[in-house]
Amino acid sequence: MAAVRAVSSDIRAGDVVRVTRAASVQFITRPIVARVIRVRDDLLTYQGWCWLDVYQLDAKGDATERCTIFVRPDGLRIVRPRTERAPGQVSGALST
Repeated sequence: MAAVRAVSSDIRAGDVVRVTRAASVQFITRPIVARVIRVRDDLLTYQGWCWLDVYQLDAKGDATERCTIFVRPDGLRIVRPRTERAPGQVSGALST
């Protein structure tokens, strides 16, 4: 498995994170790896917690389920940070 590092509250779309009990009690027995779709800043929450829309990933890194989770960002571990695109670069564009 790739090296992981502690995360501040600076989670953004595209980050791949490991969600364990350090992030929320709902993941005590079954941690998951997920790709962040967005941070839900439209939902009220407690200080130090946030709602995330994520794709749960399988062992191959393929998305298997979309869900919304309630976590402490400081308890998340980054598996793979988001990739930054160059200005004007479009994802999946075909070259001719």
